[in-house]
Amino acid sequence: MSRRTPRGLNAAATATATAALTLVALTGPASASASGSGSAPAAALPQARIFMVNPVQSSGDQTLADAKDAAGAVPASAYTTAALRNLDASGRLSGRWAYVRSDTGASAKPADATAYNRTDDQFEQVMAYFWVNEAQEYLQGLGFGTELPGANDRAQPVRINQWGADNSFFSDKKTEIRFGKGGVDDAEDAEVIVHEYGHAVHNAQVPGFGTSPEAGAIGEAFGDYLAVEVGAHADAAYGWPRRADLACVADWDAASYSDAPHCLRRIDGNKVYADLEGEVHADGEIWSRALFDIRNALGARTADRIIVNAQFGFAPDTSFKDAALTTVSTAQRMYGANAADAVRAAFKARQIPGVE
Repeated sequence: MSRRTPRGLNAAATATATAALTLVALTGPASASASGSGSAPAAALPQARIFMVNPVQSSGDQTLADAKDAAGAVPASAYTTAALRNLDASGRLSGRWAYVRSDTGASAKPADATAYNRTDDQFEQVMAYFWVNEAQEYLQGLGFGTELPGANDRAQPVRINQWGADNSFFSDKKTEIRFGKGGVDDAEDAEVIVHEYGHAVHNAQVPGFGTSPEAGAIGEAFGDYLAVEVGAHADAAYGWPRRADLACVADWDAASYSDAPHCLRRIDGNKVYADLEGEVHADGEIWSRALFDIRNALGARTADRIIVNAQFGFAPDTSFKDAALTTVSTAQRMYGANAADAVRAAFKARQIPGVE
């Protein structure tokens, strides 16, 4: 499979103050209704047209291509209508868990959000708001911010299509996410959006996370894993179809630079610790496979509560060994010996040193 330079940055953190928001029409996490879910959208909330994760995943059509942002390049069946939750009273894409700080073209208006499609700059703005909000609602639904510490439980700023390269990244300097354009514009694919949000979560949990090569690889792996997990949860919650491989990350974005079946990366590969090559995205496939195995052993909810909670105990320059041992001990503390054994087995299968 051809690969471009993968996405995602980590560096030392700086604090950013977030203005208090006046919130309206708040609803619960991702179980809230969307068209296709079997129940009507909440009428009081603004509605938006979005992709059901991404067009390749929902359609299974590996022949889809960007065609220079042409609306007709993607079938109407790839879209759905969903509520824009947790908006404030500003009349913009600004709310409790996400806000669009800047963008190209005219700013999207929530009142018009059902009219946009992928040929409109505003569509990517809506996608970024919806999916960042969705990701934080998923974490909230796991108990982060209530019974467990909050994990980036703030309004996450995003910039849309203002990075001229086909890449996206989280910047610690302003604790913001920037989505690029070129090929498939990055914010058209929910898994790209949530991957970058994963970096923001890590940085909020451990300021400056990713200062060693192995910590950087863990950051990339968690971004990939969270992207798959939030998409899978949304599919189940809303009743959306999934016709592509769950373990494939960013099927739609990857259509512009990979052979079919399109994947930016996978989280079910067979790499082990001895396969480390010093490139964080490639090495992250070792860690993401361990996370995926933990999910398959314990179920998504239990696994994700352990995985995310363990990250509060990581050092900015953590090694695979130390992070794995912290995750095992977190499983033991939260759920007991059987859960700890399952987590340990996942890391042992990746041949992480010191995991016995």
